[in-house]
Amino acid sequence: MSEAKDQNENSGQEPENQPEAADQQPTADALGQAEAILNEAAAGAEADAEQPEDAGAVETELRNDLLRLQAEYVNYRKRVERDRAVARENAVQSVLNTLLPVLDDIDAARAHGDLTDGPFASIANKLDSVLAQHGLERINEAGVEFDPNVHEALLRQAVPEIPADHVGQVLRTGYRKGTTILRAAQVLVATGE
Repeated sequence: MSEAKDQNENSGQEPENQPEAADQQPTADALGQAEAILNEAAAGAEADAEQPEDAGAVETELRNDLLRLQAEYVNYRKRVERDRAVARENAVQSVLNTLLPVLDDIDAARAHGDLTDGPFASIANKLDSVLAQHGLERINEAGVEFDPNVHEALLRQAVPEIPADHVGQVLRTGYRKGTTILRAAQVLVATGE
């Protein structure tokens, strides 16, 4: 009796406790899912020959699954390309930020007349042109209207021939790349007196 009882328990539980192999390992990527659908379609082709009325429904379902997977893959590619562009832009901005102190030293050397000619002047000019190719722009105009998004006001003082709330003098050059301000220009703001 115990053997019959064991057989009844085992026979009743085996089909319920054994999930299908396809359910145990879900495919993670779109290509794996597409392969699974194609394999399912090949296996289902034999069943479709026996049941012609369900063939159209199965074919439509498989076509919809493939179209969905194709759309997911296209969206994935677009997202990866967009992320690469953002990563590239962040890398360029990071390099430009680390070069700002070097550019300050070059500007100071130019102001003192140390870079009028010679090999170091040539190197400084090449560096400026390379950075301009990467989109670096200087913010160093005097006489423009003061913009707190672009300028950092250090002083307010009367400056001849400059109207109130305009940049009287640039004390430290600012830099921008596109619409991103890497460093605000430190300026003296005219009071207009």
